[in-house]
This record gives sequence, structure tokens and C-alpha cells, in this order.
Amino acid sequence: MAGSWDGGIDLGSQSDDSYHFERLHIEPIYDAFICPLTKQVMRDPVALENGQTFEREAIEKWFSECREAGRRPVCPLTQRELRSTELNPSIALRNTIEEWNARNEAVQLDMTRRSLNSGSSEQDILQALKFIQHLCQKSRSNKHVIRNEEMIPMIIDMLKSSFRKIRLKALETLRIVVEGDFDNKEIMAQGDTVRTVVKFLSNEQSKEREEAVSLLYELSKSEALCEKIGSVNGAILILVGMASSTSENIVAVEMADKTLENLEKSENNVRQMAENGRLQPLLRLLLEGSSETKLSMAAFLGDLVLNNDVKVLVARIVGSSLINIMKSGNVQSREAALKALNQISSYEASAKILIEAGILPPLVMDLIFTVGAHQLPMRLKEVSATILANVVNSGYDIYSVPVGPEQQTLVSEYIIHNLFFLISNTGPAIGCKLLQVLVGLTNSPVTVSSVVSAIKSSGATMSLVQFIETPQKDLRVASIKLLQNLSPHMGPELASCLRGASGQLGSLIKVISENIGITDEQAAAVGLLADLPERDMGLTRQMLVDGAFQLVISRIFRIRQGETRGNRFMTPYLEGLVKVLSRVTFALADEPNAIALCRDHNLAAVFLELLQTNGLDNVQMVSALALENLSQESKNLTKLPELPSPGFCVSIFPCLSNPTTITGLCTVHKGTCTLKETFCLLEGQAVGKLVALLDHTNEKVVEASLAALCTLLDDGVDIEQGVHVLCEAEGIKPILDVLLEKRTENLRRRAVWAVERILRSDDLAYEISGDPNISTALVDAFQHGDYRTRQIAERALKHVDKIPNFSGVFPNIS
Repeated sequence: MAGSWDGGIDLGSQSDDSYHFERLHIEPIYDAFICPLTKQVMRDPVALENGQTFEREAIEKWFSECREAGRRPVCPLTQRELRSTELNPSIALRNTIEEWNARNEAVQLDMTRRSLNSGSSEQDILQALKFIQHLCQKSRSNKHVIRNEEMIPMIIDMLKSSFRKIRLKALETLRIVVEGDFDNKEIMAQGDTVRTVVKFLSNEQSKEREEAVSLLYELSKSEALCEKIGSVNGAILILVGMASSTSENIVAVEMADKTLENLEKSENNVRQMAENGRLQPLLRLLLEGSSETKLSMAAFLGDLVLNNDVKVLVARIVGSSLINIMKSGNVQSREAALKALNQISSYEASAKILIEAGILPPLVMDLIFTVGAHQLPMRLKEVSATILANVVNSGYDIYSVPVGPEQQTLVSEYIIHNLFFLISNTGPAIGCKLLQVLVGLTNSPVTVSSVVSAIKSSGATMSLVQFIETPQKDLRVASIKLLQNLSPHMGPELASCLRGASGQLGSLIKVISENIGITDEQAAAVGLLADLPERDMGLTRQMLVDGAFQLVISRIFRIRQGETRGNRFMTPYLEGLVKVLSRVTFALADEPNAIALCRDHNLAAVFLELLQTNGLDNVQMVSALALENLSQESKNLTKLPELPSPGFCVSIFPCLSNPTTITGLCTVHKGTCTLKETFCLLEGQAVGKLVALLDHTNEKVVEASLAALCTLLDDGVDIEQGVHVLCEAEGIKPILDVLLEKRTENLRRRAVWAVERILRSDDLAYEISGDPNISTALVDAFQHGDYRTRQIAERALKHVDKIPNFSGVFPNIS
């Protein structure tokens, strides 16, 4: 018996381990120790009046059953009626049993010690661990025995066993041993034990994870061990993952969550939790902690990388508190709050929450109004400017939010002037952020006019343009984006500045043509140039001299060839390039160099190809407009045929002459035409492609395409032949459909003009007159159009005999 756990007993026959260990005796057992009712060794023996001894709990239950059955109490052994149910403690017997148990447990404990080593069998080790559990559950004082016998390190060693059952039982045993015992937990804190337990959290076996996290929960009840657990690399990350898992065992999830709650006693652990996505403890300390704790948590929050959903959560919970610290704290506290607010404000939704919490007034106060001792250091003004840029660019309607002591708003002239003053008199870092503020203000159609007015009144236009040349990229990008927003409202002023001798135009072109992929700066730069007045001949000439159009053509070609890698700026960049290139077509009548450029680079063919860029409506629209401009010039560029001079006889006798026949002439322009040299739409086979765009969903594309087709019906060309060309391209019906649809007033005006020209063909007039819908549309234009449209509609109605020729109500116009 001394070296084995079996002792002739079937260890697997009892499911209750405590009962098994009660029956496992080293010394002989005496009958007097056994309760006749339970058949187990008694713990609290009591004697009846007849001297029979029983376990107190068992005999009390017996008497209760007698009473419930309506019987007088009897002795369970003799079945004789008892006069009294008084129970007398058998103190001597109890002491004897306790001494006997102590001797047995001492021997069993020695066996346990000898079994807890790698050389023992799996069964012996498991039984030893079970005995320790039984001993600790039997009495808390036995936990001291386990500690004093130095068995805790031996149990810990079992965590490294190659047998899964032993590792699992060791985790379970350690949890029981340390439960409610501070000294035993202290032993667990020594060495790498905690790290070993944490490793089990990543085990693929769910039962081992569950036991490990349950053990960590017990250990985390000790404040000293909280630091220890948190210091294990990855421990908090794994616990946070378990606590938020939807696939983990529910018990493990609850234990992980409770463990994390205990670990919150340590601020270092709270920081780690925040880093790993469990922010509530940090936010709670920021709201409820001491001043020092609030400062520490705010500073740490400012250094965290938060996802957007978390930024919204943080803004809702602690946004107001951080704003209050920013307004009233010392410099150190304000710095911590500003850094945290900078982090939170970088997402639009959370920035809007901060605006509603009142962040704008203190920000503007710090930047503009605060002076003297309360003024922020420059490094913090930069943070304030960054936050202001974030919230202004969030899309929130800030037009009416008061930010100054006299109820000024961000678009008040006084505020805008002060922002320009700071931009000019602080470093590039702050200047860049304040320019971004102005970018946000000019993004809104509600506030842009106020900014434009303030810029004009402050005379800051040239200063803004000069930023295009700054070497600081962020500052340059912000200025270009601002100028792009301003260009639709300040086009002439900006064009005047750019075409000067200072070199800003060249710097802008350099940005656009840099061969570095496509950046937001390039998209903004080309957008700025694209929005400047296209009929500003001075700017166009300067661009011709600087070779800007050649660079633009090169970039368009590379994009079309797939040599430039696409990204999210591809579309605005290409749209801008095409619009910049199209401005050269507005200078054809006044600038010979423009014509030469168009011929040298065959721009008519380029725009014809771009016309077919499906999905890019602006590219198609601008290309059609450019083709209109080019086609308008065709009648001036076509080469008229030179007729041979008549001979002497013919000059005397004209009847002898034969008419000269010249073939290969353009039927519309009556001369020699090519797409490259004269930009003729017929020669370029562009008519069909333009007709195809007349059913486009975008009205502006339709209008531009129709305008280009109308150049074939214009004065100075053979209108009858132009109509014939449209018939051959099946373009008559689409033009009539545009008239019938009445999508916009501009489209109707253009369609009425085209239909009137088409109806000059008697055959078509006769055919169309039979369609009542066309007549109705023309009557509607005659009644409700503007003065010019009504005149043209009247002529059209005359062509289809809806108005008599003698009833003209308007003077004839061409």
C-alpha cells in the first residue's frame, strides 16, 4: 500500500472523488468509525440514549423521515422506540477519528508528493492531483498544508506534462489551491508560471482554454498578480479576443470578461486593453479618475490608433470632457486633451459629434483671440489648427455656429482675415492646416461666397497663388485645393495672377506633369487650371508659350495607353486634363499657334477618341464641346478648289467652254477637308459617334453632342448637305426626340434651332409635318420659350405650315 494508490480499491468505481479518498486508508479502519447509516467514516459522531453512534447529519435526517411518516422515532439499528431524540456529541470518538484521518492524510500526502514527478504513471499523477483537490475542498486550512509541503511548484511542473489529461487536471487543481488564498497566489506569481498559464489561452483544446482562463480569473483577484498577468506579452490581447468571441465557450467568454474587469485595477493594463480595442475602462477612468489619471488617460488616448467606429464611440462618451479639459486645464492637461481630440476628429462622423459638443469656440479662441499668459505654445496651436481643419472638413453645417466673443462665425470677415494673418505669419505647419480650414469652408456652396468676399477685401489672392511655388508639399497641396475651390468664383482674378511673370503657372504645370502616378495634388492642380475661364486668351497664349498643352497631351496619351497606374484620383485627373486641353479650341479664331498645335497633334482625332470614353460623362461632354469648337473653324480652314483659267478662245466665245468638275470635295464645306488639317467632322466619321450620344442619360453630354452636330447646319456651310449628312447617319430622329423630351431649357433651345434648319428641307418638312408631337413641341416652344427660341420656333412652324407665312409676328432674322 505504501507505494501505490490502488490498495485493493477500484479507483474507477466511484464517480465522487471525495468519497473515493474517504475510503482510501493506510491504517486499518475500525468499525466504530463507520456510521451505520452512511457506511462512511464519521466527521461529527453523536450518540443516542441507547448508546448507538451515528453521523449527526444522517441521524437527523432519519428522525425527520420518521416524523414525516407519522411514526415515533426509533433507533435505526435496534428499531426500538426512543424516548428522546437528544443527540450527544461523541467528542472522544471524533478526536480519535480526526487523529486517524490526519495520520492517513499524512501518508497519502507523502504518496502524493512522490507521485508528482515525470517518472510516475499518468494514472498515479491524476490520482495525486485529485487528492490535492479533495484535500483543499475539504478544508481551507489544508491549502496551507499544500503550500507548506511545497507542493504548489510540483503541481505547476505538471503543466508541462505531455499528457493532456494531466495538464488539464493541473490547471484545475491550481485554481482550487489558490482560490481564496492570497499566499498561494503569491507563489503562483513567482517565475514564469503566469506566462505558462497564459500560453494555454491559445491552446486548440477549448477545455484547456476554459480551465486556464478560470485560473487566471482567480489569480486576477490579487492586485499584485494583475500587474504580473498584464506584463505577459499577448495576455491582454488574447483575453480581449476571448471576451468578444462569438465562437468561444460561453464559460470561457464570461471568465475572460471577468478577468479583464479585475485587471482594470492596473492603469498599465487599461492602456493595453485600449490598444487592443477594449476602450471602456480607459474612457471610464478618463471620466471618473483622479486629475492625474484623467491626464494620463487623455494623453494615452491621443497616441492610440483608433478605427472610425471607435472614434465615434469615444466622441460620444468623453468628447465633452476632453473639450472641458482643453478649455480650462493647465498647459499639460490641454496638450493631452488636444492630442486626444485630434485623434477623434479625424473621422467625419466623430468630428460632427465634437462640433455638437461645442469644440469650435474654444478652438477659435485659442487660435485667434487668446493672448498673453493663456496663449497656447506654437506646437499646440498646430494641433488646434489640425482639429479645426478636421471638423470644418467634416461636412457639418457650421455656417451659423458662433465662435467668437461677438457671435462671429467661421465665415465672418474678421475671422477669415485673422486666419489669413496667421497663415502669413506662422510656420508652414500651422499655415497648411489653416489653409485646409479654408478648403473646408469653400467646399460648401453655403459658405464659399463669404470666403471669396473676405479674400477679395483682404487682397490675399496673390499671396494664395504664390503658395503654389512653396517647397513644402502639404502647404502647396492645401493652397492648390483652395484655389481650385475658388476658381469658379474668382476665375479672372486667378488667371490674371497666374499669367504674370512670377512663374506660378509653370509651377502648376510642373505639378500636373510629374511622372509619379496620380496624386491628389495633381488632381487638384489640373482641376484648378481646368476651371479657369476658357476664353481668357492671355492665359491660353501663356500656356502655348510654356508648352503646357504638349505636356497635357502626353499625360492623356499615357493614361489612354494604360501606362499610368489608375487610382482614386484617376477620374478627376483625366477630366481636368481633357478640360485644360479643350481650352486651346476656344482660341482658334484668334491664335494661329492654337491651330498649329491642333494640327500638329491631331487634336480632333484625340477628342474623337475621348468622346467614346464610356462612364466618364465629363470627358465625353468636354470632348464634344471641343469638337464643336474645332468644327466651327472648319469652314474657315477648308481649302477651296482653284479653277483653271479659261483659254483665249473660251474668253472670246464662252459657249465653247465645258463646265469644270472637281471631285473629292467636302459636301458641307465645299472644299478639301481632313480631320487633322481642317477638323472636319465628316472626314473624321464623327457624326455617327455624336448622334449615338444624343440618348445619353446626362443632359450635358446630350447638349454638347447636339451643339457639335449643329455646326453642320450653321451659316457658312451647305445646310442642305448638312441635313443630308445627318439623314445618312440616322441623326434626324434622335434630334427630334431631344425636342420632344424637353429635358432642360438649354436642350430645348438647341433642339428647336436644329429642327428649324432640318425643316428647311421640303421633303423632311412634309414628312415631319405629319407627326403631331413635333408640331405640339414646336408650338410649346413658340408659346413658352425665350425671345430667341420663339422666333426660331415660329419659322419652324411655318416650314410645316402650322403658321401662315404672312402672319409673322417677329422681324426676320437670320
